[in-house]
Amino acid sequence: MYANLERGQTAREDVELASRARLTRGDEFLADTWSGILAEYGPDGALAEALTHWAGADPRPLVLLLDEVDALVGDSLLAVLRQLRGGYDLRPSGFPQSVVLCGVRDVRDYRIHSGSANTTIAGGSAFNIKAESLRLGDFSRDEALVLLGQHTAETGQAFTPEALDTVWAQTRGQPWLVNALAWEACFRSEAGRDRSRAIDEGDVREAQEGLIVRRVTHLDQLADKLREERVRRVVEPLLSGGERRTFTDRDLEYAQDLGLVAREPPYRIANPIYAEVVPRELTWVVQGELEQDAAWYVDAGGGLDVVGLLAAFQAFFREHSEHWVERFEYREAGPQLLLQAFLQRIANGGGRIEREYGLGRGRTDLLLVWPESARGGDAEGKGTRIRKFVIECKVLHRSLERTIREGLEQTAACMDRCAAEAGHLVVFDRDEHRSWEEKVFHRRRVSESGAEIDVWGM
Repeated sequence: MYANLERGQTAREDVELASRARLTRGDEFLADTWSGILAEYGPDGALAEALTHWAGADPRPLVLLLDEVDALVGDSLLAVLRQLRGGYDLRPSGFPQSVVLCGVRDVRDYRIHSGSANTTIAGGSAFNIKAESLRLGDFSRDEALVLLGQHTAETGQAFTPEALDTVWAQTRGQPWLVNALAWEACFRSEAGRDRSRAIDEGDVREAQEGLIVRRVTHLDQLADKLREERVRRVVEPLLSGGERRTFTDRDLEYAQDLGLVAREPPYRIANPIYAEVVPRELTWVVQGELEQDAAWYVDAGGGLDVVGLLAAFQAFFREHSEHWVERFEYREAGPQLLLQAFLQRIANGGGRIEREYGLGRGRTDLLLVWPESARGGDAEGKGTRIRKFVIECKVLHRSLERTIREGLEQTAACMDRCAAEAGHLVVFDRDEHRSWEEKVFHRRRVSESGAEIDVWGM
């Protein structure tokens, strides 16, 4: 039997939650008895008594699935857990034989603030009869391709090889993302609804941007998790490219259970779409308050002046960084987030930013992808030139020369891997005792591999 408890979230500390269960049974059993049970046993015992009545109404063992259980709040959740535990020894004739708690968190990660006791209780202490924790895994590449192939078999609409590669690369098999990208590209898009044309990489990229900009529910919930202190402790050093781990194993397990962080090392955000959502969500308000516009840095042919763009950011950072960085919840990653907000404001005018960051990397890699026909080019986009610019961010920890030397080689390697035409290395000096005159500079350097790279000090 199945019951969805999400509607109980609005009840907050009110525990009258079992009334929905009768809707899934298809009879009036609980409808006829619920009010009497509630009156006799009260909100802290009515659910257990109702389940006892329900289990005894049929000789077969009852398996109960409670969906969205972690949507309940405070004493409501605590009452459910304690009543389920209290009926454990009555199974199977007098209580459900098995109970499945479905949600986005493991029961051990429930942090329940009891209004009646005015204290916080861990879910594990309230529910110590758990048999097993199961997590719905991600699709493998083959499974993701099979799913997309079912669409082709049913509608005749193909996906180009590049589109298939992009769906996998951007989602890493996260089930909701795979489905959402395909739905967005094949059904929401007017062009995608034309079954005579194949879905190409551009359609997938456009679908991804649509999901992010609309802040669809799944991604919005993910963004909401970023405000939790346990999540911040894990994600902040990933964003800054920190070289040492400061979070606990429990913090990491929680972020991994949410699907936000990859389970295998090196520690990183689970997939490129999440990696895109995290900094954009953390800088959403800042982006809206920046005055910069893409038109300021785009020439008549649609080309982007990246040197002029970074010079403008350098001047902005010198004048405003102390004020802006303090506004971020993730202050340790503040300089990198501020740069990404600045660049995102420009990329919204026609390009995109691809991000790569993680613990122990000592840097954040940004790839600014700009189609030169964003303003130029013909109506069909013929002759479009895709230009790529690597922007590498490092925080000064040791000597400046050593930081630059390491950064040059890292930037050159990234340029080679991404086939970028130009590279920029941004070095953030967070030493409060050094003057801006010492921190701010712009130099042209050559890496050992021969790549010319602009180095920006801030």
